[in-house]
Amino acid sequence: MKILITQDTDWIERNPGQQHHLADRLWQRGHEIRVIDYDIQWKSRKTKGWRSKRQVFSHVWKTISGADVTVIRPGVLRVPLLHYISMFFSYDGEIRRQLNDFKPDVVIGHSILSNYLSMKLSNKADIPFVFHMTDAQHTIVPNRVLSALARYVERKILRNVDRVIVINEELKDYAVKMGADSSKVAVIRAGIDLARYNPDISGREVRKELRISDDDLVLFFMGWLYEFSGLKEVANDVLKSGNPRLRFLVVGDGDAFEDLKRISMKSDCKGSIILTGKQPFERIPELIASANICLLPAYNNETMRDIVPIKLYEYMAMGKPVISTDLPGVRKEFGEGHGVSYVEGPEEVVRLAIQMSESNALEEAGQRARRFVEGNSWEKVVDDFEKNLKDLSRNVTQS
Repeated sequence: MKILITQDTDWIERNPGQQHHLADRLWQRGHEIRVIDYDIQWKSRKTKGWRSKRQVFSHVWKTISGADVTVIRPGVLRVPLLHYISMFFSYDGEIRRQLNDFKPDVVIGHSILSNYLSMKLSNKADIPFVFHMTDAQHTIVPNRVLSALARYVERKILRNVDRVIVINEELKDYAVKMGADSSKVAVIRAGIDLARYNPDISGREVRKELRISDDDLVLFFMGWLYEFSGLKEVANDVLKSGNPRLRFLVVGDGDAFEDLKRISMKSDCKGSIILTGKQPFERIPELIASANICLLPAYNNETMRDIVPIKLYEYMAMGKPVISTDLPGVRKEFGEGHGVSYVEGPEEVVRLAIQMSESNALEEAGQRARRFVEGNSWEKVVDDFEKNLKDLSRNVTQS
């Protein structure tokens, strides 16, 4: 099959998500994959010139070495607000170009703008269109006015798709409430490479490199550092605890990085806040292995309410207990007794972590976490995803 994927964010530089794992593995099964993406970090790059040119990146892989995904990045105006208008025209043109030249058997959309254009143009060309939903997309848009517009567009997309594939039950409920036909919504959960992420991996070398002692209690977070991630609150509470053996290891970059850096430079920090910045994908398992407890301390806001970040499966596959904010999507996915402990907000994380450590509950919670995710192999996830795509393509061919 020829598969076209569209999204309004950076396919190449951002951390691997569900779509990257699927694309690389679908390529591995013989499918041809093209992606239309967007350089979402163009403002921070301070690139000269008011307009970017169309770029094509060949032989791109994110999760499987040697995978051959082609990424196309249309040119846009590098002018705040005007870049949205220019995107509408340049992405409309690029999607038309790919539908005519690449002739995909199915189109998979993420995000909002490119997703809407993909849906509209795919429907017109009688090509099956799938909305692969890993977030409530409109909630990620920071501008309140644009977020309201994005909600309207997201609802319109959900009402006009051939299939909606979501990664958890809470998102399925959300999609149906937003107008999706329940018979067209499939739940295909996040996958995990159980060989790559396993409890036998040692984090000793990472601890040695970062000057973390064997008896230190390490709290761990990885991913994009959103302002609402609760990380600054946890960092400040680590300092307030006065516990000389407590460490907070943060892997990744993003909006909150500079504030976290300032906290880590306080005189009373003494190495208890450790920021590695963004790390290579290949190194993630040993970084997780260096931790005692992994965290998802984000605020229970509209963005986080319905999602289950893939990092949770990776934490749990490594046999690590997890402390998470009591988010509806996370609780519905993991429930009680499966290695995930819940708090009302980030301010409760440090207290609970110390309590769990003192009660010697970490090893048992980590074992329960690993057992729970063992049924989420990527092989099964890709089987289900591929079957959905083939069924849609077959239905169009027969009609």
